[in-house]
Amino acid sequence: MARVNRLSPVRRVVARVRAWLGNHRQREDVPVSLRVTPPDEPRPAVPDAYMPLFTYLDRRYAATVFLTFEQIEALLGFRPPSPAFADPEWWTGPSEANNRQSAAWTAAKRRAAPRLSARIVAFERVGS
Repeated sequence: MARVNRLSPVRRVVARVRAWLGNHRQREDVPVSLRVTPPDEPRPAVPDAYMPLFTYLDRRYAATVFLTFEQIEALLGFRPPSPAFADPEWWTGPSEANNRQSAAWTAAKRRAAPRLSARIVAFERVGS
Protein backbone atom coordinates (compact mmCIF):
# COMPACT_ATOMS: atom_id res chain seq x y z
CA MET A 1 0.00 0.00 0.00
CA ALA A 2 1.30 3.48 -0.86
CA ARG A 3 2.22 5.80 1.94
CA VAL A 4 -0.03 8.85 2.19
CA ASN A 5 1.55 12.13 3.25
CA ARG A 6 -0.89 13.88 5.54
CA LEU A 7 1.11 17.11 5.77
CA SER A 8 -0.10 20.20 4.01
CA PRO A 9 2.01 21.43 1.10
CA VAL A 10 3.43 24.27 3.22
CA ARG A 11 4.39 21.93 6.05
CA ARG A 12 6.08 19.62 3.55
CA VAL A 13 8.22 22.49 2.25
CA VAL A 14 9.10 23.54 5.80
CA ALA A 15 10.06 19.95 6.66
CA ARG A 16 12.29 19.71 3.56
CA VAL A 17 14.00 23.02 4.36
CA ARG A 18 14.61 21.91 7.96
CA ALA A 19 16.12 18.66 6.79
CA TRP A 20 18.32 20.50 4.28
CA LEU A 21 19.50 23.01 6.93
CA GLY A 22 20.19 20.21 9.37
CA ASN A 23 22.47 18.51 6.86
CA HIS A 24 24.34 21.67 5.93
CA ARG A 25 24.72 23.21 9.36
CA GLN A 26 27.52 20.90 10.46
CA ARG A 27 29.79 20.91 7.45
CA GLU A 28 33.41 20.30 8.36
CA ASP A 29 34.93 22.04 5.35
CA VAL A 30 33.53 25.44 6.36
CA PRO A 31 35.69 27.37 8.85
CA VAL A 32 34.02 27.96 12.19
CA SER A 33 35.09 31.59 12.36
CA LEU A 34 36.90 33.98 10.11
CA ARG A 35 39.23 36.57 11.58
CA VAL A 36 38.16 39.98 10.35
CA THR A 37 40.17 42.21 12.65
CA PRO A 38 43.96 42.52 12.48
CA PRO A 39 45.93 40.54 15.05
CA ASP A 40 46.36 42.17 18.43
CA GLU A 41 49.59 44.00 19.01
CA PRO A 42 51.83 42.49 21.66
CA ARG A 43 51.18 44.06 25.05
CA PRO A 44 54.19 45.90 26.51
CA ALA A 45 55.43 45.06 30.00
CA VAL A 46 53.73 48.02 31.65
CA PRO A 47 51.82 47.67 34.93
CA ASP A 48 48.06 48.07 34.50
CA ALA A 49 48.01 51.18 36.69
CA TYR A 50 50.40 53.00 34.33
CA MET A 51 48.97 51.67 31.05
CA PRO A 52 46.89 54.85 30.34
CA LEU A 53 50.08 56.95 30.49
CA PHE A 54 51.86 54.53 28.16
CA THR A 55 48.95 54.56 25.71
CA TYR A 56 48.80 58.35 25.70
CA LEU A 57 52.53 58.77 25.13
CA ASP A 58 52.73 55.98 22.58
CA ARG A 59 50.03 57.54 20.40
CA ARG A 60 51.55 61.03 20.27
CA TYR A 61 53.50 62.00 17.16
CA ALA A 62 55.27 64.98 18.71
CA ALA A 63 58.95 64.56 19.52
CA THR A 64 58.30 66.04 22.98
CA VAL A 65 55.08 65.76 24.96
CA PHE A 66 54.59 68.13 27.89
CA LEU A 67 52.22 67.05 30.67
CA THR A 68 51.41 68.82 33.90
CA PHE A 69 51.17 66.81 37.09
CA GLU A 70 47.41 67.37 37.01
CA GLN A 71 47.19 65.93 33.48
CA ILE A 72 49.24 62.91 34.51
CA GLU A 73 46.97 62.40 37.50
CA ALA A 74 43.91 62.63 35.25
CA LEU A 75 45.38 60.07 32.84
CA LEU A 76 46.29 57.62 35.59
CA GLY A 77 43.16 58.07 37.64
CA PHE A 78 45.18 58.41 40.85
CA ARG A 79 47.70 60.78 42.39
CA PRO A 80 51.32 59.69 41.81
CA PRO A 81 53.30 58.96 44.98
CA SER A 82 54.84 61.90 46.82
CA PRO A 83 58.42 61.34 45.52
CA ALA A 84 57.11 62.18 42.03
CA PHE A 85 56.51 65.76 43.19
CA ALA A 86 59.80 66.28 45.03
CA ASP A 87 62.47 63.94 43.64
CA PRO A 88 63.60 64.13 40.00
CA GLU A 89 65.12 60.65 40.40
CA TRP A 90 61.59 59.24 40.51
CA TRP A 91 61.30 60.28 36.86
CA THR A 92 64.87 59.89 35.65
CA GLY A 93 66.20 57.02 37.76
CA PRO A 94 67.33 53.74 36.22
CA SER A 95 64.57 51.62 34.73
CA GLU A 96 64.48 48.71 37.15
CA ALA A 97 61.82 46.21 38.15
CA ASN A 98 60.89 48.25 41.24
CA ASN A 99 60.35 51.42 39.14
CA ARG A 100 56.94 50.48 37.85
CA GLN A 101 56.17 53.98 36.63
CA SER A 102 59.19 54.26 34.33
CA ALA A 103 57.98 51.28 32.31
CA ALA A 104 55.18 53.50 30.97
CA TRP A 105 57.43 55.98 29.20
CA THR A 106 60.32 53.66 28.40
CA ALA A 107 57.94 51.26 26.61
CA ALA A 108 56.64 54.28 24.66
CA LYS A 109 60.28 55.00 23.69
CA ARG A 110 60.45 58.23 25.67
CA ARG A 111 62.64 59.77 28.34
CA ALA A 112 61.18 61.83 31.18
CA ALA A 113 62.60 65.27 31.94
CA PRO A 114 60.79 66.67 34.98
CA ARG A 115 60.58 70.36 35.83
CA LEU A 116 59.39 70.04 39.39
CA SER A 117 59.16 73.76 40.13
CA ALA A 118 56.80 74.20 37.14
CA ARG A 119 54.99 70.91 37.92
CA ILE A 120 55.58 69.74 34.35
CA VAL A 121 57.20 66.65 32.85
CA ALA A 122 58.56 66.64 29.31
CA PHE A 123 58.54 63.20 27.69
CA GLU A 124 61.12 63.28 24.88
CA ARG A 125 61.22 60.67 22.13
CA VAL A 126 64.33 58.50 22.25
CA GLY A 127 65.90 57.00 19.12
CA SER A 128 64.01 56.61 15.88
